[in-house]
Amino acid sequence: MKIYDVENFPNPLRVRIALAEKNATEQATFIPVDLMNGQHRTSEFLAKNPAGGVPILELDDGTFISECSAIIEYIDHAFAGPSLTGDTPKSRAVISMMQRRAESMVLDAVATYFHHATDGLGPELELYQNNEWGQKQKEKALAGLAYFDSILANSTYIAGPEFTVADITLHAGLVFAGFAQIAVPSELTHLIAWQARIASRPSIAA
Repeated sequence: MKIYDVENFPNPLRVRIALAEKNATEQATFIPVDLMNGQHRTSEFLAKNPAGGVPILELDDGTFISECSAIIEYIDHAFAGPSLTGDTPKSRAVISMMQRRAESMVLDAVATYFHHATDGLGPELELYQNNEWGQKQKEKALAGLAYFDSILANSTYIAGPEFTVADITLHAGLVFAGFAQIAVPSELTHLIAWQARIASRPSIAA
């Protein structure tokens, strides 16, 4: 299988961590996308993903799968190892819920702030910006961080006692927050401890 991505970007990072957790990194061929020069806006790329985003998973039969949650679900079911998306109806539902919260309340909010209220990726790529909207999303991201701190006060991981895709998504959100210069408030001690703990996981430390 092939994965079209930009190394170290937040969403591609999520997929690479999932592959590492399943010991399947060597099963993928990574194809770099020249996003800074607009490759993601070419007709060839848009035929693979009309949304123009990375990453994209291309299967051996020619199927293209985009959206991180869908790609990680495929990886989780295609390779052996501890489940990242749940193995019972209840665990799958809880993990999906918390993954979506990590995405919308932190990762997506940080991304919107970055693209609208900072220089983002530069004027060649940031064709429309709304600073007020970006600042509101920064507020949302900070509220999201406080929410997850409260969850981690009583839970080892975001969706329960095991590391899951929800933790991967929140980790990517915090990485992006650091890049966008949104600091985790010092009083969020549970979140800070969780971040330090999972940073030592081989899939993330690598």
